[in-house]
Amino acid sequence: MERQNVVSAVEAALSEVLERAVGDLSEDARLFEDLHLDSTSVLELLMVLEDTVDISVDPEELDMDDFRSVGTLTDYVLSQRTGGA
Repeated sequence: MERQNVVSAVEAALSEVLERAVGDLSEDARLFEDLHLDSTSVLELLMVLEDTVDISVDPEELDMDDFRSVGTLTDYVLSQRTGGA
């Protein structure tokens, strides 16, 4: 899966979780500070991404650094897809 496709999937998942449009986000957009996610919404976001981009998330291996921004979350999703293949 191409990086831009993952960014689009992350944006769509964020829109679903936040119940508002968040299209055309910069990869530098911070999940907590800019988009106002909290720990519950991050878990919800991961569940949506599990369904839409076919990744499997192990809660034991989650690192908060993966959730700093749209870009770091995209990197995480790509690594999960690569690792699961």
